[in-house]
Amino acid sequence: MINSDPAHSPAQLSSHSSFDNPASKEKMTNTKDNKVEEVKESEEISKAFAAVAGVRKEVDKLSERIAALEVAVNSGTKVTDEEFVVPAELLMRELLKLDGIGAEGEARLQRKAEVRRIQKYHETLDKLNTINSNPFSDKHKAVSVTTNWETFDS
Repeated sequence: MINSDPAHSPAQLSSHSSFDNPASKEKMTNTKDNKVEEVKESEEISKAFAAVAGVRKEVDKLSERIAALEVAVNSGTKVTDEEFVVPAELLMRELLKLDGIGAEGEARLQRKAEVRRIQKYHETLDKLNTINSNPFSDKHKAVSVTTNWETFDS
């Protein structure tokens, strides 16, 4: 049986098709564009998480080195300046890496936390270097001498 109804002819059906409707085409294009953008954002977030994790791994290694320096300095062992300069420079490199990471949301929070962590380790190195370079610090059992000056009435 052939449908002889002119409202349902193949020509009529194709003109009512959602693929031929410009508004429908625009909605489909926007939906595809949104999905592509979501995928790109997801990839960027994943890259940011991976980059922050890489920095965290390097900072973990440096933290062990800083802890060893702390034990040495607090026990009174004299440490060379190079032992403080090298980890400080390596921490700064990691800080620069973090600065180059574009992150949003949770990745941004992780990046900020890692920046604070690096800053804390850098402050620790500075304090240890000060203790190490001060020959009269309490850690080295130095004696402080004060002089009482005699005053004369005129």
